[in-house]
Amino acid sequence: MADVEDCITGARYLVDRGLVDKERLAIRGSSAGGYTTLSALTFSNTFKAGASYYGISDIKALAEDCHKFESHYVQNLLGPLPEQEALYFERSPLHFPEQLSCPVIFFQGAKDHVVPRNQARKMVSVLKEKQLPVAYVEFEQEGHGFRLTANIIQALENELYFYRRVLNLKNLESLKKVEIFNLVAITD
Repeated sequence: MADVEDCITGARYLVDRGLVDKERLAIRGSSAGGYTTLSALTFSNTFKAGASYYGISDIKALAEDCHKFESHYVQNLLGPLPEQEALYFERSPLHFPEQLSCPVIFFQGAKDHVVPRNQARKMVSVLKEKQLPVAYVEFEQEGHGFRLTANIIQALENELYFYRRVLNLKNLESLKKVEIFNLVAITD
């Protein structure tokens, strides 16, 4: 939660000094940084859009589904289950969709065994139901952390396209479009 507060505080600092547009703040992160992104978007209203790369949305599910190498990582941070189940719930963005009110794009590797793709898919489903603008890009041949150059480029271009669309920015370059569910039409 300290990472989330640091991101919020840093963004507000930049806004207060007039260095950024508070209506166009975006946050992005991968893995635990994806969790920080989803938490900042869910538990504050500072950011207007976000990108989660193979991020965690449900801490308990992660603890139960995690691969052997990191199988006790979550328990070392939050305490054992079932004793700390309430804390796992309270800190999982998936359980508080009513608090999330801005567009999010998710990037996920189909072969991710660290943060399984069901984490992103569940969050996308919840946001679709809530009628929030949301996009999901899954790479069949990727795991946790993208390695193929073409996929890294595509993800970055998709992320830029997403921000331009949801923040109503001019699309100066020709970027490959990504499907954004629940997006009200915006003219370029």
